[in-house]
Amino acid sequence: MSPELTFWVALVTKMAITALFVSGATIIAERLGAAVGALVATLPVSAGPVYVFLALDHDASFISASAVASLALNAATAVFVTIYVLIGQRCSLWASVSLACTVWLATTLALSPVHWTAGSAFILNAVVFAFCFVIVKPFSRVRMPATIRRWHDLVIRAGMVSILVGAVMTLSFRIGPTGSGVLAVFPIIYMSIMVILHPRVGGPATAAVLANAIPGLAGFGVALLTLHLTTVPLGSAPALILALGVSVGWNAALYATRRDQSPA
Repeated sequence: MSPELTFWVALVTKMAITALFVSGATIIAERLGAAVGALVATLPVSAGPVYVFLALDHDASFISASAVASLALNAATAVFVTIYVLIGQRCSLWASVSLACTVWLATTLALSPVHWTAGSAFILNAVVFAFCFVIVKPFSRVRMPATIRRWHDLVIRAGMVSILVGAVMTLSFRIGPTGSGVLAVFPIIYMSIMVILHPRVGGPATAAVLANAIPGLAGFGVALLTLHLTTVPLGSAPALILALGVSVGWNAALYATRRDQSPA
């Protein structure tokens, strides 16, 4: 098999595996309601596989540098979610998503040229997430109505995630660790939630899912910081497992806290 054919076979395989993984995770999220579903959606079901595949092609230093870029851009994702939560209460799907994407792009363009360190990126996340949490909290308790899942929902999810994985894998050798880190945290999961749920359950209910995602996104930032700090000393594989454990543990703690705070 020629090197070029090997590359395309490997790329298609990676895209398919990731799409199936993400589709399964979002189906589980739909069945658990807004609060718990948001915690499932904020697990690294998209960025995690992307980083695994990047680790197969690049060394530990590349992964560590990409994680810092992803950590900084995690703040842009929080802004993206917050804008949708506010606009989605009254506006149409496409108006809400378009404005949220425009703000995300503007924030990304503003943050990307900065030479971020782990410390400065973490402080940025702490400040941005504190503001976003206060803003979206009043919109987080809308009840999720029952929905009927259609076959093309899975196609949309799988297709969007496959495009992201394909873009990262193809471009990572040309755009370097910073660009790969930016693409790895592109808010494809949250955009797919908007596209699928908004027409079916309405803006307020969809916004409730996204509003509940802010605390989980903060935990994803901690997982990225963990990945950055441990990749070089431990190696990519142990660091990725540890970062996944941090994300899962964070969301499990959020779930336990919410259960304790729920009325009997």
